[in-house]
Amino acid sequence: MTTKTQLEKLVRRALDEAQQARRLPPVQVDEVIIERPQNPDHGDFACSLPLKLARQMRMAPMSISGELVSSIPSSPLLERAWAAPPGFVNFRLSPGWLAAQVDGIRERGPAYGDVDLGAGQRVQVEFVSINPTGPLHVGHARGAVIGSALANVLSAAGYEVVREYYFNDSGNQMDRFYQSLYARYAQHLGEECGLPPDGYAGQYMVDMAGSFGESHGDRFLRLPREQGARELGKLGIASMMEAIREDVGLLRVDFDVWFSEASLYENGQFERAMRLLREREFVVERDGAVWFASTALGEEQDKVLVRSTGVPTYFATDAAYHYNKLIERGFDRVINVLGADHQGHVAQMESLVRALGLPADRLSTIVHQMVTLKRGSEVVRASKRTGAIVTLRELVDEVGADACRFVFLSRSPESQMEFDIELAKEESPENPVYYVQYAHARIAGIFRRAAREGIDFSGGDPSLLTHESELALIRKMLELPELVETMARSLAPHHLPHYALELAADFQRFYERCQVISRAPEDAEVTRARLKLAAAAQLVLARCLALMVMDAPDRM
Repeated sequence: MTTKTQLEKLVRRALDEAQQARRLPPVQVDEVIIERPQNPDHGDFACSLPLKLARQMRMAPMSISGELVSSIPSSPLLERAWAAPPGFVNFRLSPGWLAAQVDGIRERGPAYGDVDLGAGQRVQVEFVSINPTGPLHVGHARGAVIGSALANVLSAAGYEVVREYYFNDSGNQMDRFYQSLYARYAQHLGEECGLPPDGYAGQYMVDMAGSFGESHGDRFLRLPREQGARELGKLGIASMMEAIREDVGLLRVDFDVWFSEASLYENGQFERAMRLLREREFVVERDGAVWFASTALGEEQDKVLVRSTGVPTYFATDAAYHYNKLIERGFDRVINVLGADHQGHVAQMESLVRALGLPADRLSTIVHQMVTLKRGSEVVRASKRTGAIVTLRELVDEVGADACRFVFLSRSPESQMEFDIELAKEESPENPVYYVQYAHARIAGIFRRAAREGIDFSGGDPSLLTHESELALIRKMLELPELVETMARSLAPHHLPHYALELAADFQRFYERCQVISRAPEDAEVTRARLKLAAAAQLVLARCLALMVMDAPDRM
């Protein structure tokens, strides 16, 4: 139970007692919100409930605050509760209670920070999902990091999470890919063969075609053109998917499911989805095409499902896929993480969910904005190696997975972001990645010294932790479960790196102001208590890094 939840319970008990004693009118209160005030002089937490109840109760907010404060039951949690203008109840936590939490944090171990918000609800997080027609670039890397960190946060919040990559292996794009690869393959073998209109012209296609030419000779040229292009293309798609798996693996991103678009047609899900939309009267036919009647749901215009040529649109395939997710597989909630070029897709999919007869909140969408790469003040516009767009693999090779994950996660998805390659590689406190990981390594160094000196701190007494820097560090550690709950509710994992920085900074202040290991015999018990505190801080730092899928180094 988080500290906020405990305070909410105390306020509810106070409210019930004051109402039963008729000191406060018997009005219905649906929600008690506890917040952290920006000014520490206002306490550790504050409740604005009196301001919200003033009109209903026909009482001055300060009078309601006073009655609540007088009714708050005694609790080891609190040092003090008081009424504050214009109508707050402020709380200051007991130093003794704070110190006692060190043992509780250590007892939870790697599970510290977990909450049971989700209660086992099944959530699918779909992210990256780039068509296997080209390499992943830095924009895709941002989506990969956001999606994987969000999935970790939701797991920590008690949800059963499935991480999914949806890949297009059918339709017009595949045909263009097949023909492009075939053309490059033929050219490699000395045949004249032009690229199709809007074909894939990247160097990676030349390289892949050359590789197939070396390993298969002219085997595909000896087949009828369409058959040869199709068989070669399927090898190419398999090769691209393997490269994508390797690339996301470099970022430490794992998927539970790799979902094939073609399977929607092969398994009949496309037809079942279209049938349901027809039954619900959201399908109309005109001009030789099949349309989704989205205007009936408030959209400006209907959307084509099947073109007059008989070819389904991307929207139709997405309709089948979301039918599969929400109805056939029955996820309680689906979260799509999309790039900026899909912004217009959001309203369409929300309309679709409603058309399927489902509550709109079963689907959530996160759209992340573009990334600008920089080297100091200079914008990086292209890869040094190829002159084309910078790939995910090139960026990870240069700065490492830890820096990529921390930086990509450090801004909210809707914000444009700049990625400074030189800063990400810098080994100094100016680099936030280095600063956070160095805090963990510094604690490990403290324990190496304690081991050399034979100090056993297992029986240390946390009640000796009374210095303000010690208590500030404990306060910060206690925020993690609240943060996990907040991030899970708001789908906002970008708070993690900022919290990790704050925690590292609080540890640094404690380290500078409180000598952790003292050689003075009279300080032996304080040393043992402070080592316990350092162990708890290391555990919480490691949990933050684990949620971000970053290393927690013992040496740097």
